[in-house]
Amino acid sequence: MEDDLPNGPDLRLLFDESSRTLSASLAPDPRFPRVDALWLRKRLAAAGYEDLQIRPEPIKQLIARYNAGEAVAPIEIAHCVDASLQITISLDGLSARLTLIPAKGGAAATKAEVLAQIQAKGIVEGMLVDEVIRAVAAGKADDLLIARGREPEPGEDGRLECLLPEMRERAPSIRPCGRTDYRDLGEIQVVRTGDPLMRRHPPTRGTDGLSVLGRIILPRPGRDVRFAAGLRGVAPSADDPDLLVAATDGQPLQVRGGIMVEPVYTVDAANMATGNINFDGTVRVRNDVQAGMTIRATGDIEIGGTVEPATLEAGGNIVVRGGVMGGLGGKTAGKDYSAHAVRCDGSFSATYAQQARIVAGDSIFIDDLAMQCQLEAKNHVRIGNYRRGHIIGGLTRACLSIHARVIGAPNRIRTEIEIGNDPALAQAVQQKAEERDARENKLLEIGKLLTVADRNPGKFAPDIVTRAEEAAAAMSAEIEILRGEEEDLRYRLELTQQARLDAENAVFEGCVVSMGEQSLRIPQDRGPTTVRLAGTGLGVFALEDNPNAEPPQRPAGLDTTRRGR
Repeated sequence: MEDDLPNGPDLRLLFDESSRTLSASLAPDPRFPRVDALWLRKRLAAAGYEDLQIRPEPIKQLIARYNAGEAVAPIEIAHCVDASLQITISLDGLSARLTLIPAKGGAAATKAEVLAQIQAKGIVEGMLVDEVIRAVAAGKADDLLIARGREPEPGEDGRLECLLPEMRERAPSIRPCGRTDYRDLGEIQVVRTGDPLMRRHPPTRGTDGLSVLGRIILPRPGRDVRFAAGLRGVAPSADDPDLLVAATDGQPLQVRGGIMVEPVYTVDAANMATGNINFDGTVRVRNDVQAGMTIRATGDIEIGGTVEPATLEAGGNIVVRGGVMGGLGGKTAGKDYSAHAVRCDGSFSATYAQQARIVAGDSIFIDDLAMQCQLEAKNHVRIGNYRRGHIIGGLTRACLSIHARVIGAPNRIRTEIEIGNDPALAQAVQQKAEERDARENKLLEIGKLLTVADRNPGKFAPDIVTRAEEAAAAMSAEIEILRGEEEDLRYRLELTQQARLDAENAVFEGCVVSMGEQSLRIPQDRGPTTVRLAGTGLGVFALEDNPNAEPPQRPAGLDTTRRGR
């Protein structure tokens, strides 16, 4: 009967204790003309040899010869393999890992063997004994962490701490559009000789680490920072070289790498009696500036009263407590003052401005009214704080944002607004990228020389190699600075695409808003309004607090045209 048939042909297995190998032989059986690998594996498992390391090629030969009708003489098809282990230490010496390959019919790894290997590797720090015990019990491990060293703690970088509150800075405040608050630039701060200004905190060394081999790992020390060279009006304290003190009376200004103190020139008024003023420092005028006068200062200019049509030029900020009367409206008292203007590299602040030309390298802040003015700011224009906050007529231009309470007038006077247009910025990005590329090409050439020198000792004189290494280090530092400057410019360029006009209360018909080639005319009086780039052009929306808010649909009836090149 079929139930009496054996499970295949007569398979004879012989295990050799000395060589720890398993041999198999097969005699032809007409009842079972063919066998396969699955049948053979089942027979090996039934005989208790499933854990041995199988030899694929001899098994293929055995099956092929039997299926061809041949008797198969004893052939070695499997053997015993003991467990193996490998311990690796990371390149930084902070970790050791265990790989344990389980036995195949042979002896399993023991805890004593693993610990002996660990000792042989010299691992003495941070042992994870429990992990080793678990791996031995499981009989296998794959890149298991068994020792962990102590990482070194890097030192803190040195820093410069300003000891004066509310310091003015000679750097533009580039902030995302729509997020600018009114800034009252305040009065000029004055320090006296010997006043402490800034403290230098040296870098720290850091904390040593310890490798799994018990070796000390030195930390990365903090980067040092020094007071910049050539800071005017300051000096290190005689008792403490890390303390910067005022060497003269004047206005303190925070600059890159320290503080400088500018002398302050003070007059009661600027008129024919005082003459024009050209001063290397900060100028303070307690009262008014008479028409036709010129004041130039490398620092700030502060006017306590009103500025009649005059020229003010400052390397820092300009603060006018009263207002600025310009000459754009024609002749005043029979004289043409249209060429006069107010220019500063920092920010401008005044109570009001009328028919004035004002250019700021940072931002413009006018509290009450800007009427028939030409205002141009690199970053923001903000009209209105405690007072009316009106822009009426003229041209107002800013790269990032323009914010006022009311823009235009009920009598539909033409009021031009330009946002986000800075053609020089894209060119500056390109120039900075080209400058960085040129430095990188030079660094590449130096690198080639150093590679040749490294592979061919003695080919170059030691002083040539030293100079090349120094040049490479200096070039790398320059490239990092250029890359940072390029990223800052690109960030600013991105911000100009988010430029916006905000009218808190109203914008009147007669206003024309432009951004690059896009131009939009406000066709009717509106309440609180935002104008910004949306979709294919400029759009007018209800006043938005969030510049990234989902843009609503552009209202019908807007006159949107492309400006001619």
